[in-house]
Amino acid sequence: MSTTVERLDDPKLTGSENPNVVVWKLAWPAVALNSLQVINQLLDRGFIGHLPPSALTAHGGAINVMFLMFSLAVAVATGATALVSRAFGAGDPAEYRLASRQAIRIAIMCGFVMAVVTALTGPIVARTVLPATDHESIHVMMQFLLVYASSLPAIYIIQTLAGSLRGIGDTKSPMYISGLQILSHMALNCFLIFPTHVVSPWGGLFSFVLPGANMGLVGAGTSLSISSCGSAIAYLVFVKRTPLGSLWGLQLPEVSWVIRILKIALPAALMATLRVLSLTVFTIILAMVPNASTAIGAMSTAFAIESVMFMPSFGLSVAAGALVGQSLGMKRPDRAERLGWTAANHGAIVTFLLAVPIFFLAPAIGSALLGDKPLMVSEAVTLIRYLCLTETLFAYAMVVIGAMQGAGDTVRPMWISLFALWGVRVPLAFFLALPAGFLVFPWLRMPFGLGMGANGAWISMALTQGLQGILAPAFFKQGAWKTKKV
Repeated sequence: MSTTVERLDDPKLTGSENPNVVVWKLAWPAVALNSLQVINQLLDRGFIGHLPPSALTAHGGAINVMFLMFSLAVAVATGATALVSRAFGAGDPAEYRLASRQAIRIAIMCGFVMAVVTALTGPIVARTVLPATDHESIHVMMQFLLVYASSLPAIYIIQTLAGSLRGIGDTKSPMYISGLQILSHMALNCFLIFPTHVVSPWGGLFSFVLPGANMGLVGAGTSLSISSCGSAIAYLVFVKRTPLGSLWGLQLPEVSWVIRILKIALPAALMATLRVLSLTVFTIILAMVPNASTAIGAMSTAFAIESVMFMPSFGLSVAAGALVGQSLGMKRPDRAERLGWTAANHGAIVTFLLAVPIFFLAPAIGSALLGDKPLMVSEAVTLIRYLCLTETLFAYAMVVIGAMQGAGDTVRPMWISLFALWGVRVPLAFFLALPAGFLVFPWLRMPFGLGMGANGAWISMALTQGLQGILAPAFFKQGAWKTKKV
């Protein structure tokens, strides 16, 4: 594994560089890593999809918590990437080493705090987002969240160190280290989820006995926790060999650096919170439709399939953030804008090329992931096909938001999320999914509504995904992010 960071932003090259080459040179390892993560999600979903329906419903409810905790970890990493990349672009190694050291201290503290919060609030969340009559799913979700909480300190360390490495132009090392984590997670799933059973691969060409712990959904959480802890240790050991130097230490972060990092991270964290809370309310709306448990279980499966489509955009978003930060550190806002648009256009093109076949193959993919659950497959296919229609627009949103965050501008993306998700998605989902006169709370009846059930909720999700793809590029084009001070 190389520890040498290649300067992709050498000022000598800015006059004649090919923006396509610059973007993909930094993006391809992130895209490759995200491809592995997508495969991991699909396999994870395939494992869970063959558990009892209560496990699928429990996992669908837990998605809200997992999205929030992961997004908060990414918010801290966003602060690290913005500060490290700006200092790297300015050619100030002392500054970017200090920034990464302070960021990891904040990440460790946040990781432990969030682990405690998740463990304590898990029972409340489970009873809130799942149908009150589905006692088995509530019980399974509570157990899963308790185990999942143990992985959070490691997840915060992983994301922050990966963000710092991206800031100095190193996307290959996270690809290798996190790639090994994903492979170990896949292997552990095989042993922890199911009981000991006979496996006959390649059409029964040969058979062997695979030992298993029969832990069900809790086994999936355990495999995630073990693999995350191993990966966090690997990051901490490896980073000593990079230009960032040794970052390990149990010291408290300096107040001035806490303020600098949180000025970037807090709006990103608030955006993530708004996004996940809207998903939580969305799940609560689904809990009120006639086929509630089926719809909630189908939603998480559709999200796993959707991840195939936004896989390249996520990697290009990572590259755009690092390149924009480096370019602003070089005092080249024109380069930052050019590379940001290049990454966004490429993300949209690749996403479109993936969305078309997924639209037509959705029934086959859903059946493979969910097994003999035709009603759940049908709902998952409906949702994924709606999402296919607006996923290209959403690709633009993902990449340009990553570019703005790389500049340290996390406030405008927050406002985009607030308007699209809370101003439009949640009210629209209520209106389309529930009928007029529906008793939402003992003190609140729906004054009007179309009563379309889960189908109405899926439409609201797809439409507001496209809305974000219109708003985010408009804000990026305004260019206020170019003058952001970090």
